[in-house]
This record gives sequence, structure tokens and C-alpha cells, in this order.
Amino acid sequence: MTVGQTSPSRSGISSFEDNVSVRGERIRRLGVTAQYIALAIIFLWIGVMKFTAYEAQGVAPFIANNPLLSWLHALFGIRGGAAFLGVFEIVTGLLLLMRWSAPRLSALGGAMSVLTYVLTLSCLFTTPGVFAAEAGGFPWLSAEIGQFLAKDMVLLAVSIFVLGDSLLAMRERRATMRPAT
Repeated sequence: MTVGQTSPSRSGISSFEDNVSVRGERIRRLGVTAQYIALAIIFLWIGVMKFTAYEAQGVAPFIANNPLLSWLHALFGIRGGAAFLGVFEIVTGLLLLMRWSAPRLSALGGAMSVLTYVLTLSCLFTTPGVFAAEAGGFPWLSAEIGQFLAKDMVLLAVSIFVLGDSLLAMRERRATMRPAT
């Protein structure tokens, strides 16, 4: 073997690592796309449901008991408050889908998504019944309310990722649009 040559076994390892790297990058890109689409579907679906009496009554206790949201009922009533949130959620979902054509708009959608889940998670501290009294109270989450809200921690994490990814896409888009000097 001459200097600078790699052994056949090392070459095979490099090839394997390259394949793993390529597959990993494809799967990562698929995961990024899936996060945007899944988050948008959640916002669009739940946003549309906010216009039904069923959903308006379902979110009423969360809104009524949260000092950051209770103004919605005072200003618009139960159905109107839910509809306000529905419009916000639908707009958020549509903005998230703009990731590939208008990253600046998807960044706005990402920020709206972060705000949504920060507000939703604040309901953990304001809504009665979050902790299961029959299980001893805090820290045991009730199945109906506490566990329902706790899953939004993951949605907040996805929202933070989406916001950061959209901001990076804005920077990349600006860099590709600059004229060469």
C-alpha cells in the first residue's frame, strides 16, 4: 500500500458513513417538513372547530379561568371568544404553510404558534381540575384536563423549532437574492 491510500476496510467504512449521512439528511429534511405540515394541520383543524358550539363550550373553562385570556369572554362572549381564537389559529396554520415560498410569513406563523402554546400551557396553572385530587393532587395530572394540556409542551417545542428554522430560511433566502458583486 502506498502513502495516502486508504485500506479497503477503511474505504468501506467511509462509504457506509456517507450513506448513513445522506439518509440521515433526507430523514431530517422529511422530519422538518412533517413538523410544519403537522403543526399547520393541527391549527387549521382545531381553528375551524372553534366555530362550533361544541368546541366553544370545550375551551370556555380554559379561557374563563386564565387572566391572560379571560378578556375574550368579556369582550366577545363564549362563542365570540372561541371564534377569535379560531381565526388566530387558522391564520397561524396558513402562515406555517408558507415556509417554502415566504419564510418571513412562516416565521410570523411560528411566533404565533409559540404564543399559542405558551398561553395554552399557562392554563396548567389557572384551570381547575388540572391535578387529580383523587390521586393526591400535585404533581399528578388529571387525565381529562392536565394530561390534555401537558402534551402541548411538545407542540411548544416544535413551534420553537419551526420559528428558528423559518428565521434561518429568511436569512438563506436573502443571501441567495443578493446580487453578486
